[in-house]
Amino acid sequence: MSFIDRAFAVHERALALRSQRMEVLSRNIANADTPSFKAQDIDFKQVLRNTQETTLKTTDARHITQAPDESADGLKYRIPFNVAFDGNTVELPVEQAKFGQSAAEYQTTLSILESRISGVRKALRGD
Repeated sequence: MSFIDRAFAVHERALALRSQRMEVLSRNIANADTPSFKAQDIDFKQVLRNTQETTLKTTDARHITQAPDESADGLKYRIPFNVAFDGNTVELPVEQAKFGQSAAEYQTTLSILESRISGVRKALRGD
């Protein structure tokens, strides 16, 4: 693994996961009036943890490997506070708040990545 890959791999994966989560939340909002639609969300922390665990290697045959306890995509159904009469579990205010929070987290991750790239550029130029 090269220096560049090591420096940016976590942020690249985080951006991809945050983008995927925003798509899932958008799908929930778009289907707020669809009968029997079940709201979903991505457990960002669990997916990132699984990603990091799969990159760890055992150095001895006696080491215990730990299987991930969640699915790789981290997609879970959300448990609603109130279920609609038609079986829809989307709660629009909750979904909108989660989407806003997710958009802010995406922007933060992007800013961190931009700052790391800027640091590498400065180091390469000798600033």
